[in-house]
Amino acid sequence: MARGTTSGAKSLSELGLTARGGGRIEVSGLSVDSREAAAGHLFAAMPGTRVHGARFVDQALDRGAAAVLTDPEGAALCGDAVARAGAALVVAEEPRAALARAAALFFGAQPRVMAAVTGTNGKTSVASFLRQIWIALGHRAVNLGTTGVEGAWEAPLRHTTPEPVTLHRTLAEAARAGVTHAAMEASSHGLDQRRLDGVVLAVAGFSSFSQDHLDYHADLDAYFDAKAGLFARVLGEEGVAAINLDAERGFDMAAIARARGQRVIGVGRGEEAELRILAQRCDPAGQELRLGYNGAAYQARLGLVGDFQAWNAALAAAMAIGCGDPPGRVMEALAGLRTVRGRMQLAATRQTGAGVYVDYAHTPDAVATALRALRPHVMGRLVAVIGAGGDRDRAKRPLMGQAAAAHADLVIVTDDNPRGEDPAAIRAEVLAGAPGAQEVGDRAEAILRAVAELGPGDAALIAGKGHETGQEVGGVTYPFDDAEQASLAVAALEGRTA
Repeated sequence: MARGTTSGAKSLSELGLTARGGGRIEVSGLSVDSREAAAGHLFAAMPGTRVHGARFVDQALDRGAAAVLTDPEGAALCGDAVARAGAALVVAEEPRAALARAAALFFGAQPRVMAAVTGTNGKTSVASFLRQIWIALGHRAVNLGTTGVEGAWEAPLRHTTPEPVTLHRTLAEAARAGVTHAAMEASSHGLDQRRLDGVVLAVAGFSSFSQDHLDYHADLDAYFDAKAGLFARVLGEEGVAAINLDAERGFDMAAIARARGQRVIGVGRGEEAELRILAQRCDPAGQELRLGYNGAAYQARLGLVGDFQAWNAALAAAMAIGCGDPPGRVMEALAGLRTVRGRMQLAATRQTGAGVYVDYAHTPDAVATALRALRPHVMGRLVAVIGAGGDRDRAKRPLMGQAAAAHADLVIVTDDNPRGEDPAAIRAEVLAGAPGAQEVGDRAEAILRAVAELGPGDAALIAGKGHETGQEVGGVTYPFDDAEQASLAVAALEGRTA
């Protein structure tokens, strides 16, 4: 999707912006990339982690930008370039929030019912489950996030939570296509950078919290605060907050929501939960779930492997109820839920019945949760294939190894997405937490070895990359699909076609 785009022209005041020196400027488009600026555009020169966007103002002005939105630092960097070009300069203390609101006003439409879910793990599954529930109830619905836009209308996305120009253009296009309900993933980066500030939400959800993204956030408290922004800032006082109370810091998040006056639907096993998980029984093909809500009990058969999927499904149900759908019909829709690609996905099965699962688990907590969740479905051994990404949070690497070693019978450490780092050095850090693990650098070979280890009643979990179809090594992305490799490994070992 283009990051600079156009709609009907609007004045700065119609976008909630005021230029220094006043004057009426008509804005015909929005750009966050100077290379995509065009005549009449508002160019958003945002502060960046490496370089300030104001460094590219001259390029945007040369391409015809009529206005520049930036912060005081950016204004100083611009000097008199904006005035010399006859353009307008808009200076905001919080330019990202100003851009988000301006983008919402510029595109002017979004699906009637909007929901967003945040959490370290589970965002994609919850958003997808909510969309599936809505469609089962007859709504034209989509979910937006890691896997793009899926459902009644589809489109690709480059980021879990897109920057505001792309986000609001996408929402407007979805609304024009007849989409009435949309569930989106709210990443900590997206919330910290105020990308969702212009979205009008009916309900927001919180799925889980554990260590991740400490290469971006200063510490765990800063990471939590970023996620809490969904309830403390984005969701309005009249909104509904669906909170997994069994999650780490779930009660803290619920307190933040209540302090804003939001109605809270707590999800969990405890008596404090409004939507309770009363009972759960796992079997090789899925699980039986008994839920309680508002004094009524509901039974649901989930064709989902992994006990944590009960919390994801229940949270999605709570969000649907929070949007006004009848509880009984919502509970009936749970039986039709299907797993998200790369989320506890059964990728291949050996002739002995041993299953090979692919999961996006790429944090210590997610690896532990995935393996613990698989255990009740498996009679034999659990084999785990894990790695860690390069140029990301290094502190979690040995913890990833520890998590796998604590819950799997055999651990194979391999490469994930090494990116710009030495793959062997990354593996060594993971192995420090799992000293008895096997080391196999080539990911395809590691998957083959794991599959070869499987006997009757066993299962393998290939963790880390999930739905991804490429492996980033040394600045180059090579085609690689864990589910496809699992299928190929089974075929190769059993002498049949994949």
